[in-house]
Amino acid sequence: MLTLLRLFRILTVVFRYGLDDLVLSGVRTRGFPRLIKFMRFGRRYTSPRGVRLRLALESLGPIFVKFGQVLSTRRDLMPEDIADELALLQDRVPPFPSELAIALIQKELGQHPDTLFAKFDHTPVASASIAQVHFAVLHDGREVAVKVLRPGMLSVIDEDLRLLGIVARLIERASPDGKRLKPREVVAEFNTYLHDELDLLREAANCSQLRRNFAPGTPRGDMLRVPEVMWDYTTAAVFTMERMHGVPVGQIERLRAAGVDIPKLARDGVEIFFTQVFTDGFFHADMHPGNILVSEDPATLGRYVALDFGIVGSLSEFDKNYLAQNFLAFFQRDYRRVAQLHIESGWVPANTREEALEGAIRACCEPYFDKPLVEISLGQVLLRLFQTSRRFNVEIQPQLVLLQKTLLNVEGLGRQLDPNLDLWKTARPYLERWMHERVGLVGLKRRLKDEAPQWAQLLPELPRLVHNKLSQPDYGPALVVELARLRQAQEQGNRWTAALIGVLAMALAVALWALMGG
Repeated sequence: MLTLLRLFRILTVVFRYGLDDLVLSGVRTRGFPRLIKFMRFGRRYTSPRGVRLRLALESLGPIFVKFGQVLSTRRDLMPEDIADELALLQDRVPPFPSELAIALIQKELGQHPDTLFAKFDHTPVASASIAQVHFAVLHDGREVAVKVLRPGMLSVIDEDLRLLGIVARLIERASPDGKRLKPREVVAEFNTYLHDELDLLREAANCSQLRRNFAPGTPRGDMLRVPEVMWDYTTAAVFTMERMHGVPVGQIERLRAAGVDIPKLARDGVEIFFTQVFTDGFFHADMHPGNILVSEDPATLGRYVALDFGIVGSLSEFDKNYLAQNFLAFFQRDYRRVAQLHIESGWVPANTREEALEGAIRACCEPYFDKPLVEISLGQVLLRLFQTSRRFNVEIQPQLVLLQKTLLNVEGLGRQLDPNLDLWKTARPYLERWMHERVGLVGLKRRLKDEAPQWAQLLPELPRLVHNKLSQPDYGPALVVELARLRQAQEQGNRWTAALIGVLAMALAVALWALMGG
């Protein structure tokens, strides 16, 4: 019943904001203008289509807001007016009443925020789909940001996920691509990450881990700034962190006026992404412009500042090695190796013809090399890749959904900062260096060093283990004799069974003969 009510709510919002009209108006087929006029049922819209779409997503809740956030970074896939409106979803979602936030802080931390902090701003500075943020000052003078969870989020998310599960099952049954796309597994992954985002202790732990990976004072500290977690002021519903200052990455003119090297900033973003994915296997997976600042402080000018750590991704060693080899093969235009990797990993059926898959991948990718991003029609690339994957039954890997989403975010940021960014040229040296460190002599030395403590524990025990093994009596000859005896007993049993069956058959024949003679 709740699912049906939520579905009715969604249809009501679609009708109210005219989203059906927005979709149908893009169809250029004879007779459609009359159909659109009929479908409007006399409705009139004074607000632009982008505003209506944004308001509709805001009213439908966090899942739809997040969907809009992802779309806002893909200006190559939608009209400019819609992209501009969806960009407002990144940090301008309507806030909930401050009284609710204050009551939650008092419940979670045991004191009213005006007592707990030397200063607490009752007006939220930012409001997102899951939580909102208030600035405060600790009694020791440190500036902090207090993130407070939106009330009632769990029930809304569960309703929407239930609907997505129904849609996923319908797609799996009705669509010829349903099984290959694994929609139910994708929804399950989305379910996990959304529920993780509702636990602010988990987000604080993610923040702490990322800060260690880019620790201040280390070479990596010059790449990315991550706030410090204030654990004494953090619970599952309240997350207090160091307040970070900077310019939103989307305000390019302001960054340029502050003296930031914009092309370098775009290249640094790519390097930070690849460092997180391939070196750490732990990456910030919600990198839309609302979550990224750029420092304008002279001491750290042009350095990225990360915010919002509710969604992070992790990759296994197998995933990292496989992805790195695929990237390098693409950069080297070794399409045969790409095809081999897909077959070896099980992403395509084992009986796939290697040369056929190689030719299809070449046809998709070759036209787009050596071009700046501004000249690439990503929509056309995705369409051709989808057609190729459908032809070869490529299976979508649910564990890589977050990585795929983050790649879209990173590419969108790169396009926004520097349309002439050569993504391949920027990433290739890093991946070649990474593979050399993993596969070459450097990698061998590193692995031996990592295993040294374990070997140091095992090596002294080896002589004793070898002596114990050699001191044990040789049971081989006795085992051979016992096996021979068992085989002989089995053969004898088989003979007795055959004889018994013969006697029974003869007795049955005699009985039948006697009955017939009688």
